[in-house]
Amino acid sequence: MADYDVVLLVEQALSTLDARQVRSLHEGLDDPVTYHVLLPLDDAAARVEASLGSLSGSELLATRGMPMSDLDIEAVQEDCRERSTADLTATVAALEGAGATVASSALVTGSPVDELVAKVREVDGRETIILTRSHVVAELFRLDWASKARRDLDIPVLHLLEHESFDEQAAGPDGIGGA
Repeated sequence: MADYDVVLLVEQALSTLDARQVRSLHEGLDDPVTYHVLLPLDDAAARVEASLGSLSGSELLATRGMPMSDLDIEAVQEDCRERSTADLTATVAALEGAGATVASSALVTGSPVDELVAKVREVDGRETIILTRSHVVAELFRLDWASKARRDLDIPVLHLLEHESFDEQAAGPDGIGGA
């Protein structure tokens, strides 16, 4: 009996509910299910940019004289790596707590979709599940991870919203109850 490999791409740590829902999708399969988890490394440069972007005008003017070297980019990068590693560890623990077998987990440092496609091919994945927050604009223009992955893979690609039950997702505008 061959394993049924499922590759998960998650945007943030999965909750217990997320892990139970993922696991429930594969209950009753004859083949043993094995999960491979990918989580993008939090981007230090994006965090610095977002922090600067959230400053009010007077705060931004006050920082104009501050050279970039005063920002400890290495400390921000290390903090990002620690946060991402903690999220990945929590995700694996949540999945295993729901009864899942996790064969591999990794932080993604490149394009999340490219690394997802590579992992699916490496393990001969049977399906992939992408768990993200809602990204309305990206989804509208089909620039979200799930849309990109569907263009590159010939296996089922399921997009779930993190931290929402199946019932909550089904009630949304794109769910089974939507128009």
